[in-house]
Amino acid sequence: MMKHLLMILVAFSLCLPVAAQDKGKPLPKDFKSLKALAEKGDAKAQYDLGLRFKYGKGVEKDVKEAVAWFRKAAEQGVAKAQYNLGNMYATGKGVLEDDKEAVKWYRKAANQGNAMAQFAVGQKYHFGEGVGKDLKEAAKWYRKAAEQGNSFGQLKFGIMSLVGQGVPEDNKKAVKLIRKAANQGNAMAQHTLGVMYYNGEGVLADNVAAYAWFKLAAANGDAIAKKNKPLIAKKMTAEQIAKAQELSREMLKKNPKLLP
Repeated sequence: MMKHLLMILVAFSLCLPVAAQDKGKPLPKDFKSLKALAEKGDAKAQYDLGLRFKYGKGVEKDVKEAVAWFRKAAEQGVAKAQYNLGNMYATGKGVLEDDKEAVKWYRKAANQGNAMAQFAVGQKYHFGEGVGKDLKEAAKWYRKAAEQGNSFGQLKFGIMSLVGQGVPEDNKKAVKLIRKAANQGNAMAQHTLGVMYYNGEGVLADNVAAYAWFKLAAANGDAIAKKNKPLIAKKMTAEQIAKAQELSREMLKKNPKLLP
């Protein structure tokens, strides 16, 4: 049922979230003042304007305008603008899809220490998009993101460590990393941990723990966990299911971040 699911997860390309705005001197809240500041060359204002155009916040949504303002900020070295510009090229929003350009901007942000950009570079090397496929290079960038506490990096570097892709197989490291990601509320990591407990991969097989993690992942919106939960339930007694449900409640009580 779930024996080969980890290999599927290894090959799964995650959607990349937008980077949040840097904290610092507050920018004008009204659009007119913000745009005036951006037009004067303020890089943070340019980045913020890009976000507003991308999501239609206070202005009509316009992804081409978003790209233009992200580019201005990115060219001034704003890492989060570089990362967002990379996303636009990777998804073909506001520009023609171009993985090489995406990698170029991701790498610029990654070299400044942006964790999501580091993860994104890892993804590109993992799947050979815009660069030659290189699992060792992918693992290197996933590790950089993981070391900064990025849950996506922790998950992917953990899975690669579990199956020995790009790095030596290391079950203890894998479990530690995937658990860290799961404890941050990463639904896919929670689901992956459930699969590991079900299959006894890196941990002792434990259907109660597997069900508890599937339940949390499903509550976080993981579609596959929603399908796996009733499947594993068929192999459990009513008492075991009740125990698993209680376990998930206890886990959530100790760590509310499990369901962000």
